[in-house]
Amino acid sequence: MRIRWKSVPTVLFGDELLDKAFTKARSAADRVNDSDKTFRVRKQMRGMVQTAGDTLYDSLMSMVHSWPSLDQMPRFDQAMIEAAVGCDMYRKNLASLQWAAGQIRSVASQNAKKITRTANIEYMHDCRREAYGRISSLISQVGKSLQWLNESREVLKRLPSIDELDPCVVIAGAPNVGKSALIRALSSGEPEVNSYPFTTKRLHVGHFEANRLRVQLVDTPGLLDRPMQERNDIEMQAIAALEHLGSLVLFLLDASETSGSSMDDQLHLLAEVEELLQEEDVLVCMSKGDLLEGLPEDWGESELSYLDRGPVFSVQEGIGVEGLRNLMMQHIMTVQRGDPMSLPEGWHRRDHEESTL
Repeated sequence: MRIRWKSVPTVLFGDELLDKAFTKARSAADRVNDSDKTFRVRKQMRGMVQTAGDTLYDSLMSMVHSWPSLDQMPRFDQAMIEAAVGCDMYRKNLASLQWAAGQIRSVASQNAKKITRTANIEYMHDCRREAYGRISSLISQVGKSLQWLNESREVLKRLPSIDELDPCVVIAGAPNVGKSALIRALSSGEPEVNSYPFTTKRLHVGHFEANRLRVQLVDTPGLLDRPMQERNDIEMQAIAALEHLGSLVLFLLDASETSGSSMDDQLHLLAEVEELLQEEDVLVCMSKGDLLEGLPEDWGESELSYLDRGPVFSVQEGIGVEGLRNLMMQHIMTVQRGDPMSLPEGWHRRDHEESTL
């Protein structure tokens, strides 16, 4: 399930919800036409209470249902929500709206019954005012939840759009080793650059197509390029989620050390990444080949040249990039599970069963 946060509707504030409900209620009352004053007022007051209650119930429940269920989303998306706004707060504030919707429906029903059972016109007006007051109080009680959801929606809209059904290559390495440059070189279009809610850095997401597969490339600034002891709990949760996302981890080493990190530091980071993502396929390669000495004689002539630590490429010179793409695809194809052209076992039986219901 691919989450599209931008499609989640804007969250209305309390005064906007009440204005919407009471406006519809007045319209409902205006449509009543009865020559008997008692019957007319009863219909008007009952209609106003029921319309206001139904409008608020529908609006609140529509908000709840428009937000994706945490229990039905992949662990990566859950971790991103935890990092960005907190899963507990996510559940709590949606549950508050659901509670308020139920209470409002109950208040509207109780007061509509009171109005139906009386012939006292003044009491009918009192019941309508009582219902409006209690409903307004309930909306006020969930005002902070509405505010939280409205602000969180803006944060979640900036989360990266990653499809768990497509292969994903997580590109790791020390800062300035060429991760973002490689993503731009490999991507068929301009990579997305999104704010990362739990860092001050940027997240780069690129794509390319090969072997009829759409491959996603994800740069992870602020996650895999810092010593483990400097990472906070939120960053660790996001890193753990990468275990369930990546088809391949591509780790870049800058042997020229022009990135500002020594080879010892980079190798230490590599060891941490391999320890952290033990079940993932990690491919180590050398970036900035144009700045290295002792390159193979066929450097720049063959599709991809190798040093002792892995293949060498240079985005600056455009050397080895296509070879690296092909090597990545070889690794991805070895971990692809199942046949993309096959259908689920028993699919025809399920279709038959559904058609007979």
